[in-house]
Amino acid sequence: MTSCGRRIAVKCLRLKISERPINRIALDVGPDRSGEHGLWASLTAAEARDLAHRLLAQAALAEPSASAQPSTPPPSAPPGSPGP
Repeated sequence: MTSCGRRIAVKCLRLKISERPINRIALDVGPDRSGEHGLWASLTAAEARDLAHRLLAQAALAEPSASAQPSTPPPSAPPGSPGP
């Protein structure tokens, strides 16, 4: 649960279609304590890995020890993906 009360669920979504199964990573961000709507996204494995790398980079910058170090720019989003 986040500090604003949102639950974040990450699951593997597998759709078994006769000829070609579809595998996605489902990211579900629930509503906050005040009832503000949540959202969800369906990501490919590559998109999920990219998001994980960007989240880890931002988390490293947000760590208290990071403020004592010179700041480094966050990794850029790959072409065609939504920016931060």
